[in-house]
Amino acid sequence: MIIEDRRLLEDIVRELKNQNLKIVFTNGCFDIIHRGHVEYLNKAKKLGDILIVGINSDKSIKKIKGNKRPIIPLYSRAYVLDNLKAVDFVVPFDEETPIELIKIIKPDIHVKGGDYKEEDLPEAEIVKSYGGEIKIIPLIEGFSTTKIIEWVLEKYK
Repeated sequence: MIIEDRRLLEDIVRELKNQNLKIVFTNGCFDIIHRGHVEYLNKAKKLGDILIVGINSDKSIKKIKGNKRPIIPLYSRAYVLDNLKAVDFVVPFDEETPIELIKIIKPDIHVKGGDYKEEDLPEAEIVKSYGGEIKIIPLIEGFSTTKIIEWVLEKYK
């Protein structure tokens, strides 16, 4: 389910917590979704009962990665994520960090890929403030959106 309304998100999270379900949250751009993304999300899901994925909006990605990105528009990226077995909810966000979503969700576990270090995460302090845990999942070697873009550009020059 793709959730765009923050109040609806609050209601859903409240209900999940009332059921004592362990909530795992992760976030990212997920532009040109590939095997590395899918394996990462499968591993994240195994850490709890519910996996909520925050997905950067097109506007947010442009701020972070520049005007040539994203390659795939938000609703196509969100649709693909929403149809993966591991993913329970997809929440688009316009901010550069997932801090506002984390304040609402207060996940039991916040997951990031191995290209991050806990001490470098702007959201780490908030996660720890309510007793949440941060897990870093190693990336699958050889898979990245940037590498795919470079490969396509080289192949179709």
